[in-house]
Amino acid sequence: MNGTLNKVMLIGYLGDDVKMHYFDGGNCIGRFQLATNEVYVNKTTNEKITSTEWHNLVVRNKAAEICEKYLSKGDKIYVEGRIKSRQWQAEDGSVKHTVEIQVTEFTFLTTKKEAESNKASDPSGTAKNTNFDAQNKDLPINDLPF
Repeated sequence: MNGTLNKVMLIGYLGDDVKMHYFDGGNCIGRFQLATNEVYVNKTTNEKITSTEWHNLVVRNKAAEICEKYLSKGDKIYVEGRIKSRQWQAEDGSVKHTVEIQVTEFTFLTTKKEAESNKASDPSGTAKNTNFDAQNKDLPINDLPF
């Protein structure tokens, strides 16, 4: 194999709202942390252990604006991207390092705004059957209308 691969796929929960940074020329980036959990049972104590890993995510331009508009702390999201490490000099002269995920693709899995609107429209909390066809309610279930 001649090539290399730098690809990350994560499903996790936002640790905070998306923080936007705007630049001259109209470009922008959004930054947020994503928490992923690993759950296992300690074999000696039979105790259930949850280990949380925090990931620093960066989205750019239109994708950042979409994330800022629809995502908030606690939302579940799937992201794809690549790992990028960078360093800079802080105001006190020390050199800082960070590792980030440069997001290239994402899918919203659950959003608080979506959950709140579902609760408001369906206070009973039960799922609605969206496959019901009132016109053909008298037809047998295996009778296709075509």
